[in-house]
Amino acid sequence: MLSQLSTLKARLNIADADTQYDDLLTSALAATSAMFEKECNRTFSRTVDTTYEFDSDDLELVPPIYPIESVSKFETKENEADGWIEQTDVEFLIRKNCIISLKSQLPVPTFSSGGGSASALARITYTGGYVLPGDTVGTGQAALPSDLEQAAIEQAASWFMNRDKLGVTRYWPKGGIYLGFLKTYLLPNVRSTLDRYQRMQF
Repeated sequence: MLSQLSTLKARLNIADADTQYDDLLTSALAATSAMFEKECNRTFSRTVDTTYEFDSDDLELVPPIYPIESVSKFETKENEADGWIEQTDVEFLIRKNCIISLKSQLPVPTFSSGGGSASALARITYTGGYVLPGDTVGTGQAALPSDLEQAAIEQAASWFMNRDKLGVTRYWPKGGIYLGFLKTYLLPNVRSTLDRYQRMQF
């Protein structure tokens, strides 16, 4: 998750000893984290030796988990019988910790299918992503940016404080004051933060 339960409880001024909402708040953080990843089209959590598939003729790769720490393997596959075959001596450059640029296409031929042709599959094995709050940041690793964690806290806190008003767009009790609630998917400040972390597309 993009923040810890204790941090969210502190934001809501809920004592650590008060555990009545712990399950609800944990679920809110998990849902918020998943929503952020969907909105940004990427995975934030650091993952070791994960894979990313692409067409073998692609030269610019934008894997979904970054910042990229290292790339350990390149492989190609022309058919299911032979499976994945490792390719060595591949020249590449990691740019801005999120893009892998290949010097040339991976050395695999195309195969024919029904009179047409298609490029082979390729994949990389790599390590990337942010170390989440509560975990130790090692050498060469990147901690989750503080503004992204704060955005998750604010979004989850807003949901918790307004959970009894979900779906309400207006409230006008007899003899009372008219109230209107802005129907929004994400808080404006949260949206602004997420815009800075969206995965680039080619």
